[in-house]
Amino acid sequence: MITAIVFVSADVARIPEVAEEIAALDGVSEVYSVTGQIDLIALIRVSEHEQVAAVVADRLNKVDGVRSTETHIAFRTHSRHDLEAAFSLGLD
Repeated sequence: MITAIVFVSADVARIPEVAEEIAALDGVSEVYSVTGQIDLIALIRVSEHEQVAAVVADRLNKVDGVRSTETHIAFRTHSRHDLEAAFSLGLD
């Protein structure tokens, strides 16, 4: 599974609508409204790199109100869940 993190700058008056439209796109697993220099963070989860381009360049960037995006491809996942599994003794 390929995960891409997309920073989205959106028209301020349309942030909620833009977030909903992005969240409805195939390949988008989550959309967060955030503080700071960007307005939204979208998590893309797809099986092939070409699909990242299809989601971001072909669909997400064309949502009315999206001003710009910056895409980051994740190459390793670190989470509490992963650490617990790595150090588990297999005892419940």
